[in-house]
Amino acid sequence: MIDKISGFLSVVLVGTFVLGLAASISSGFAGFWGGLPFWVICLVVLPLIAYDYWDTCLRRK
Repeated sequence: MIDKISGFLSVVLVGTFVLGLAASISSGFAGFWGGLPFWVICLVVLPLIAYDYWDTCLRRK
């Protein structure tokens, strides 16, 4: 049970941090086109994090 709670909390915190960082980069000096590659990386990596959480903690083995 602790694995499920701590895993979910970590996925939420990492997702919030990374998306906040991407928004900050895009709205700052880099602009939208400068921040676009970071957004693409984020949108590829975040589902991988969610899948790893599901595979490790929630999937029946």
